[in-house]
Amino acid sequence: MIITLKGKNALVGGSSRGIGLAIAQQLAESGASVTIMARSKEKLEKIVSELPTHSADQVHQFLVIDYTNLESFKKIIEAYFTTHTIDILVNNTQGPKAGTPMEKEITDYQEAFDVLFKSVVFTTQLALDHMKSKQWGRVINVASVSVKEPLSYLVLSNTIRAAVVAWAKSLATEVGAFNITVNNILTGYFDTERLSELNQKKAEQQNIPISEVKEHMKEQVPLKRLGAPPEYGYLVAFLASEHASYITGTNIPIDGGLLRSI
Repeated sequence: MIITLKGKNALVGGSSRGIGLAIAQQLAESGASVTIMARSKEKLEKIVSELPTHSADQVHQFLVIDYTNLESFKKIIEAYFTTHTIDILVNNTQGPKAGTPMEKEITDYQEAFDVLFKSVVFTTQLALDHMKSKQWGRVINVASVSVKEPLSYLVLSNTIRAAVVAWAKSLATEVGAFNITVNNILTGYFDTERLSELNQKKAEQQNIPISEVKEHMKEQVPLKRLGAPPEYGYLVAFLASEHASYITGTNIPIDGGLLRSI
């Protein structure tokens, strides 16, 4: 099976590191023109200069955005869509701070809702007009296995990403007639900077080495390892391709078997 996304335009959120970066790299490798988004202009410039290109009409770009500033984010995204259209939207936002239900205030939930939900819905609504007119589109949401089996220390992510998953299922039903697919990826333990940051907090709370936290995570996974970010990119490229044209409204775990539920 050969995956080609030649002639497609993709917009990838949170793509200066980790999973988002791996997604951008694989979509570019598959022939798509990719616009990446994150907070660091310096990082984005470097990444764009290094993304694979296979033809003169494959052009990569970047947007400097901050998901924690919703009004600023909306202005930048709205301006982008006045001059650009996309075929593939990967909704990947920066994760909220870790914490348990007893540690979080109502304002924490509102901030997480802005970052994880409102930014996703706003961007998707802008992207859908072109997809509907073209009768083709892909919306892929980066979610978490915690929407099925909540992790106590990630209450904000558990809660708001579950809302994204439910919204996406509703959207998939509505836009299917336009040949637009909408899918959620339920992310397990991947060897990224984000996971290292979460593990550092765990290590400090439990007064143990971070290496011990990481090894415990690996032991929970049936494959006995963490995921590699490029493996994530392969799944997204497949879902973005014609090969996945009959897959929509799904929640697809990529977790090495971590989820115990069916």
